Amino acid sequence: MIPDSSWAKPAPPIRTIYPFAAAAIHGITFYQGMLYALDATTGYLLAVDPETHDTRILNPHTWQDFVGATGLAIAQDTLWFTRGEDLYFCSLEETDHLHAHRFFSLYHPLNGVAVRESTIYVTCQRTGHILIFSRETRREITRFYAPGIGVENIAIRGEELWLTDDIEQSVYCLDRATGEIQFSVLTPFESPTGLAFDGDTLFVAYAQNEPYLRDNPNANPNYELQYRDRTFIHPLYYAYYPDQKYALSNGYLVEMSYIEELSPLDTVDVHDLEWRIALPAETLRQKIRKLEAIGLPFEEREVEGERIAVFKFDQLKSKDRYIFGWRATLEVWGIKYQFGPQDGETIPELPPEFGDRYLIDNDNLAMDQEIIQRAAQDAAGRETNLLRKMYSIRNYVYDHLSYGIKPHIDTPDVALARGVGSCGEYLGVLLALARLNGIACRTVGRYKCPPHARERGHLLEPDFNHVWMEFYLPGYGWLPMESNPDDVIEGGPYPTRFFMGLAWHHAEMAKGISFEKLYVNDVLMKKEQLSIGDLAINHVRFRILEELQPPES
Repeated sequence: MIPDSSWAKPAPPIRTIYPFAAAAIHGITFYQGMLYALDATTGYLLAVDPETHDTRILNPHTWQDFVGATGLAIAQDTLWFTRGEDLYFCSLEETDHLHAHRFFSLYHPLNGVAVRESTIYVTCQRTGHILIFSRETRREITRFYAPGIGVENIAIRGEELWLTDDIEQSVYCLDRATGEIQFSVLTPFESPTGLAFDGDTLFVAYAQNEPYLRDNPNANPNYELQYRDRTFIHPLYYAYYPDQKYALSNGYLVEMSYIEELSPLDTVDVHDLEWRIALPAETLRQKIRKLEAIGLPFEEREVEGERIAVFKFDQLKSKDRYIFGWRATLEVWGIKYQFGPQDGETIPELPPEFGDRYLIDNDNLAMDQEIIQRAAQDAAGRETNLLRKMYSIRNYVYDHLSYGIKPHIDTPDVALARGVGSCGEYLGVLLALARLNGIACRTVGRYKCPPHARERGHLLEPDFNHVWMEFYLPGYGWLPMESNPDDVIEGGPYPTRFFMGLAWHHAEMAKGISFEKLYVNDVLMKKEQLSIGDLAINHVRFRILEELQPPES
């Protein structure tokens, strides 16, 4: 079900918290109306007023003891933090001189900590577990598998465990008694490093290394590329819809413009030209609030269930100059589907009509080449579970390709043999291997808004276009999967943030069809006859207008 136009509502006034003098905040917690934040770089334990951002250092004499600390929790006037392999505690009654006492040490570095009555929860990336200890005996009670692969921080709310994962760019909600994942959501920013509830509002801390242009008067040229620490705390708005198996997180009202500037490189004289450009789609995570033509009017059509804009030219000559395209105001959200391996086990048959569209080589996928057929067998092995099979294919492609941009896209056999590919070449290999293994899949794209959600109202222009894919889960429908952004660790393990998930900054259009095509007398023009790149220059712009929050599930 696609929500109607009244579905989204503006988020409350901006509540992003920027503590003064902070470099890399990790653990956070709320206590007696104040935000407590632990800066791993400086060792500062900060008390921050959430409204005014007034900041005070609580450990001015013992900050060295906190350098490198990550997890933070407060329970019964006792502050807990992790540093290296050790868990420490100190009394908040020692207001003049916070003295850290070692509670216990383990063999591996600890990351996050949460305390509930007599039970202590710590996360450990090295072992991949949430370790649970008795406060009285200091012995381990049990352990749960941690859901992600990165450094995780932890918080408790009622009977739930909440975790952040900096690599997965995700927040997980787990059952406190069993460790079972209830649901997960994507965070609107990368590198989440801590989380805490203030009443019913979940705040997430982020620590990033931000590039910027520095004006250096002593250099020529005077502008230099530099990096600086950027850390802040922002609310995470989310809604989980268990009946439909998905969860949404922070949404944004985004204005997107796609414009073609006609400027032919060669002599052109064309009659009865139709210039077809795909329009944004309406999905569970994307809705069109407003759509309008730019420069010239267009006729809207539907092709294979997708909306396209058709611009008509009775005659087009080399000297002609036009600007034409569309502008859309979109609601866009982070989405994460909540399917597990059990959902790929016993599934209905694929609809018969899908075979002729989504299981064949209809886009130069080189599915008849030996290197691709052998890769398809190696990637899936003997796996029969559809979701596990798709996951194995993704990991195989990540093992055999590294990301690199080229001026043109090669076929999957060439890209796989070379071992380097762009997003389009990753996608081609994924499509070929999945289709050879009986998984219906299709191309989706076409652009991503630059992910600068704090730069509202500013003109944002993406550097590249982008494509990803959807695969079909019979009995449910199409599920998204990114082409290459999760290939971030050489040799793995790879995050699963965009396996059945998309960030808010993806603009969905052209599902299974070409984004842009030229037709003369209703006949598709081949690239060698008439190339869009030789005819026009495209201009793509985004503006983030406001933040949105989903309704309660």
